[in-house]
Amino acid sequence: MSRIAITDYFKVPDIEREILGELVGMEPGPDTEVLLVWHDQIDEAYIRRLPALRGVQRYGVGYDNFDLSALKKHGIIACNNPDYGVDEVSDTAVAMILNITRGVTVYNHNARSYRTTWQENVNPAIRRTSDTVVGVVGAGRIGGSVLLKCRAIGFQTVFYDPYRDRGYEKMLQSRRVDSLEDLLEQTDIVSVHTPLNDETRGMIDASFVGSMKPGSALVNTARGGLLKSTGILFDALRSGHLASVSLDVLPQEPPDDDDLINAWRNAEDWVQGRLIINPHTSYYSSASLLELRRNAATNALRIYKNQTPYNVL
Repeated sequence: MSRIAITDYFKVPDIEREILGELVGMEPGPDTEVLLVWHDQIDEAYIRRLPALRGVQRYGVGYDNFDLSALKKHGIIACNNPDYGVDEVSDTAVAMILNITRGVTVYNHNARSYRTTWQENVNPAIRRTSDTVVGVVGAGRIGGSVLLKCRAIGFQTVFYDPYRDRGYEKMLQSRRVDSLEDLLEQTDIVSVHTPLNDETRGMIDASFVGSMKPGSALVNTARGGLLKSTGILFDALRSGHLASVSLDVLPQEPPDDDDLINAWRNAEDWVQGRLIINPHTSYYSSASLLELRRNAATNALRIYKNQTPYNVL
């Protein structure tokens, strides 16, 4: 058994061994003091199987698979890993935003049917970036990065985040609003970047979508559970209330079949270029994956050595 154990996802602890040596392995057991966790649910039942457990380190940013109440009750330190992949996720969100404003995937689909005409087939929904308002919900590391990048490109930007100090908007060179409703009613493209917790779970619901501007667009590269269900997007997208939806994360991964997912899987004409779904990969580059594993292993070692760890939840 391993003093520091990887619970799942990675098969070979080669990167972690560079930092942890023989302390790390793939088999949690009664002597395990620290866990490195990807998807496994760390709850009361899991904790009881590991009597020596003192800390859990999440590989990623989200920690909805941690029962924080149970961990706190047992005096177990819980940490996440928010320091990696900021550029990768924010770049994905910005790529989706630019695709919406320039119609790249819509044009790619429509051009297949053009035989006698070509350049005159313009999309009247295309707007100039400086006339487009990008609204960010949650202006932390990634949301803040999206705001700065969109500002640099030339978009108008606005954000809603009640947990950021007043004056934070000046650093982001962005405008802030004091309610989600205010943001939704004035924003052309909404990009969501909040953590997943009891307050935010299912926040993108029928009311959220109904409050968005007619013809606006939705981007979610944060957490799938922020979306109540993919089904709530079907009517809004089909009717044109939403011009487009771009998702890197889903409430269920892989997704269950429903009207929206079936239309996407079957490449139905009305969703082509308007519904983009990526398989939860916005975090990834070869550099970010290496950074993720090294950061997590380094912090796990701090927990093991009774040093003050980073990013305690």
